[in-house]
Amino acid sequence: MANNVLSWRPYVRGASALRDRTAHTVPGTRLPTLPSPAPQGDAGSPPGTDAEAEPEDTEAALVTEMHGRRLQRLLKGRREHLGLRQEDIAERLSIGARAYGNWERGRVREWTDQKLYALAEALEMSEFQTDRLFWIAVDRAPQPDLRAISHQALPQDPATASFLGDYRVMMDALSLPTFLIDHRWDVTMANTAFHDLFQGIRSHPTAMPAANFLRFGLFHPDAPTILMDYPNWQLSMLAQLSSSLERHDQDPALHAIRRDVYLRPTLRDAYLKEMPDWVLGAGADLVHHDGAVGALRHPDPHVGRRGCRLVEETPRPLQGLGLTRITLVLLDAKDRCMQERPRTRQAA
Repeated sequence: MANNVLSWRPYVRGASALRDRTAHTVPGTRLPTLPSPAPQGDAGSPPGTDAEAEPEDTEAALVTEMHGRRLQRLLKGRREHLGLRQEDIAERLSIGARAYGNWERGRVREWTDQKLYALAEALEMSEFQTDRLFWIAVDRAPQPDLRAISHQALPQDPATASFLGDYRVMMDALSLPTFLIDHRWDVTMANTAFHDLFQGIRSHPTAMPAANFLRFGLFHPDAPTILMDYPNWQLSMLAQLSSSLERHDQDPALHAIRRDVYLRPTLRDAYLKEMPDWVLGAGADLVHHDGAVGALRHPDPHVGRRGCRLVEETPRPLQGLGLTRITLVLLDAKDRCMQERPRTRQAA
């Protein structure tokens, strides 16, 4: 450091001497301006360090900007394809519109799997689109196990896990389709007979029967191939949606289903006009009224068209977990229970 100070002393002395001579200069003349000393770096820093780091920083910034633009094109393009606004997606994600705007522009401090899966679901992405979202956002493929946990998060203490494992074995032993749902009608467990019933259903990003039974019945294009007399099934499911919203009016998933209903003119008219009259005669709950008998067509030709009664039978441990067990009791086509009869709301 002493060498640096000494090296500047001639410059300082020269500057002082030059100022001393200003009194003897001719009026109107200007003295030459001395150049400012170059800023010194930290002692011990190798020369050219800052100049060498600048290209690396610039390259990293360009890569980040490129990823942000690719992510924005994917998210904005998918949203506009669905005909939705940023506010609509924000509501599905239960976040503010400004926060979602930052998501869409890639301004997120850290992309977690939970955020990306929620985003894929809100934008109704296919498996391929979800994979692409992950590769753009975090440069890797998604982890299916984490998606299963996020959709079917149940208490996993040893006693509960043991009970659910035994209950699954019991359900698989039944020949009738049976499944467990929560208040959103998200399916958390289903037996082999249930999967056999819907084995021919084409893939759908948001309306698979083993994911959410209400969404399947309302939105899946293949639902009428299984659920016969489809308009009646739709009305009963719209009534169930209305009933669930009355009990859980702050649930964003139920509001998202109703919003998707409003996006389809036929369903919207049925929900606003036909469903209230249907409820007066049949009741609002899909499984809690007399005469809840529909018709379905089983893909097994030996079973074929059958009547179907939805029966709820939920043991207390499942009730404690917020789950309900529903069994599709298949009836013979000639069964007298399938005959049309007045429907009255069953007493609680």
